[in-house]
Amino acid sequence: MKLDCPYFYGDYHRGRQVEACRLIERNRENRRPWRRGLCDSCPVPGILRETTCKHLALEAAVERRFGLLECVSVYAVCAEHVAELRDPKHCPQCEAG
Repeated sequence: MKLDCPYFYGDYHRGRQVEACRLIERNRENRRPWRRGLCDSCPVPGILRETTCKHLALEAAVERRFGLLECVSVYAVCAEHVAELRDPKHCPQCEAG
């Protein structure tokens, strides 16, 4: 399990077992429920480690691929340049400046 993600929330105080993904929770367009197993293949921790964008804004949702497989899809924007990023790990305008 990837627990190095800043969006993962776990509350285990006094026997609680509350877990959530704060990034997916705040997306009102998300139609599928989050489950902890999605953290194994989630690209967000890698994106946050490797991005060249200094002003990265992310949005994530749970999507179904190939009819059965669920995964986390990520939408990224550079908030400084108001530009949608095809590859969230690279912002051409931040790299140029």
